[in-house]
Amino acid sequence: MNDRLSRQIAFIREVDKLKTIFRQTYLMDAARHENDAEHSWHIVLMAWLLEEHRGPEKLDVLRVMKMLLIHDIVEIDAGDTFAYDVQGHENQFERERQAAVRIFGLLPSDQSAEMMELWLEFERRETAEARYAAAMDRIQPLLHNYYTEGKAWREHRVTSGRVLERIRFLEREMPELHAFVAGLIDDAVKQGYLLP
Repeated sequence: MNDRLSRQIAFIREVDKLKTIFRQTYLMDAARHENDAEHSWHIVLMAWLLEEHRGPEKLDVLRVMKMLLIHDIVEIDAGDTFAYDVQGHENQFERERQAAVRIFGLLPSDQSAEMMELWLEFERRETAEARYAAAMDRIQPLLHNYYTEGKAWREHRVTSGRVLERIRFLEREMPELHAFVAGLIDDAVKQGYLLP
């Protein structure tokens, strides 16, 4: 096996570990927590299906999908940081950056550089593609929480204000998606799934 292929296979073996990183979010049937690989697959599919609700600006959806496929790979080393864990977010970027260097570094240099660039773009949220990717990353667990009657929200005593703050950026760029999820949040409060 040549060196390039050997490095690619080493990376493929390493990222299989993503299937063992469990999130706080439950599957929509509430049977168990979802893992990072399931989450990544789900939001890639969402990005493709929901693009028409993004707005009139054209996006490079393939770039969005690539970002979403790799955005949580760093959690193999850094672990999953719960969305509402204030302390966990204090050093999250540095922990994840170190993980990105190690894990993407398994690849040949051109692919390593592309993945690092995509990961940093996602983290910085400066492009339309990164903001759309971030929207999918925020909406998917919200859907899971809503359709499990707030199972994780209730376990962690999450308030509607905290959830609304996480989706606030959608209001300007993705008003249709924002209105939809804000409606779910309102209903979740009425149903008792989410603290006011």
